[in-house]
Amino acid sequence: MKANHVSVFFWSLISFFCLSACTPEEDVDCVVAQRTVLVYVAADNDLLSFAFDDLKEMKEGMRNIKESDLHLLAYVDTGSSARLVNFVNVGGEVQEEIIREYGDRNSVGVTEMREVFNDVFANPAFLAESYGLVFWSHADGWIPYENPSTRWIGVDKTGNKDYRMNLADFVQVLQESPHLDFIFFDACFMLSIEVAYELRHYTDFYIASPTENPGPGAPYNVLVPLMYADNAAYRMADANFRYYQGLYNDGIGISNNNWTGGVSCGVLCSSELDNLAFLTDQLLSSFSSGDVADLRNAVFDCDRRYSSHVGYYDLEGMMKLLLDNDDFQVWKNTYSSSLCSYYTTPMNFSQYAGMFSMEESNGATNYIPDESAPTDVDAYCSLSWYKDALSKLAWERYGKVNSARP
Repeated sequence: MKANHVSVFFWSLISFFCLSACTPEEDVDCVVAQRTVLVYVAADNDLLSFAFDDLKEMKEGMRNIKESDLHLLAYVDTGSSARLVNFVNVGGEVQEEIIREYGDRNSVGVTEMREVFNDVFANPAFLAESYGLVFWSHADGWIPYENPSTRWIGVDKTGNKDYRMNLADFVQVLQESPHLDFIFFDACFMLSIEVAYELRHYTDFYIASPTENPGPGAPYNVLVPLMYADNAAYRMADANFRYYQGLYNDGIGISNNNWTGGVSCGVLCSSELDNLAFLTDQLLSSFSSGDVADLRNAVFDCDRRYSSHVGYYDLEGMMKLLLDNDDFQVWKNTYSSSLCSYYTTPMNFSQYAGMFSMEESNGATNYIPDESAPTDVDAYCSLSWYKDALSKLAWERYGKVNSARP
């Protein structure tokens, strides 16, 4: 909390001095927009072809937007080089103004990401009344990747290596950035209560999907005009859903050019998440040993992968089983305030399992320990959501560290 307060104060000072610098008539190039949005495209991976399509959509979405409404920038790493571009509407023709070229690099490194954020959010040319972030790449919620010290957000294949970002490192970058109106994850499995709770101090609204994202990603030609609007998070999530709902056909004839497999998309309200964690902790009682496997089997799981399965279990469904009916109704009322909106088509598509029903999906997901993956459990129990909301369940006993104790 203290670090976030310092960050807010720091960016308030920057805004004050930049506004002062922008007021004289001689500085005509400095336009204070309603909002500045950075789309961070970490595409040095097998999603590369989609990145070029989405950049075209962003340009299309900017055609009728004034500079005073929205500064839209995209950091794009397509493999051989990375660049930061500003989409500028000049008489109805959108141009890509190159702000900076970075060369070949790891775009999910802390130093590299911090540098890009600084080039956007600390640049007087892109000063705005509010800010937003779209994170575009592969992702897998909070889960460790190979090395237990990493939890990955984004994939970068620079130098034929495999870089992925630690959730704590992503938080470190956000601590040094202005407070965001929204963070939108155009990536898989990110409507995770654990991740949203970790990021709650840095954004007002958190937008993501609990399942595998459609291959083509968000329809930016539709979303860009909503990025600077009032209630942008709600409207972007709704538009993202409506776009894929219009194509939905139970997955028949599905392709990346005709995504008929549906989508799920939700918005979490950060200001309500502390209340949700507190109430969850108050209502839960200790969890009996041996029941964790039964709980996994009973709760709806958004993760249909068979080779790298983590388990993204429906949070509401889990709490319904853990609480008696009266307590559950109290909990659900608070959860409904936290989950601002949630949309899903009747079925979603998994590249591993094909189409599957979303009938039991209610929004955000929550991990349930797997005794066969104790290292994952150790990492999970270090998260703030577990510590603040679920510690009475004593799930750390399924971890490697605690299982090794006498």
